[in-house]
Amino acid sequence: MPYQNSSAQLTEADLQEIKAALTTIETNLPFLVHLTTEERRKLFKMGNKSLSFVNNSLIAAQSNPDILPASFDLDKFSSNYELATTLTEVLLRLQQLTEKVDDTLMSVSSEAMTDSLTVYDYIKTASKKTPGLKAVADQLGERFKATRSKASKEAPTPASVS
Repeated sequence: MPYQNSSAQLTEADLQEIKAALTTIETNLPFLVHLTTEERRKLFKMGNKSLSFVNNSLIAAQSNPDILPASFDLDKFSSNYELATTLTEVLLRLQQLTEKVDDTLMSVSSEAMTDSLTVYDYIKTASKKTPGLKAVADQLGERFKATRSKASKEAPTPASVS
């Protein structure tokens, strides 16, 4: 669906259903592991180019089991391949969902920030004539103080420009 300003709502009930569905997914994948960066670096990666190699190797092994040593677990190899292809399908669906959630979050966050900036501008203007709003304007302005101080520290001084 093309982007348009969002006015969607996510009810508490919907959120609880989503969390329950995610829990169900995790429950149905009890074998998932967490690899360290070092572990990930050391492992062989099976991308699209390797998929046919692994598939052909499995077919060759299943067609010629007598050439394999007794210690080679052909059932485990087949099982790992099947799980890898199934998880690839699951991952693709999850990546598509994650991309949609991320894009939606970015768009509604941008809209909220734009609306906040508009409110801040109105508060700053009104604080000049409306008692009690100066403190609110100052509080909202805190968001920009760190940004301004970083920018002024990074900006070259006239003496440092050659």
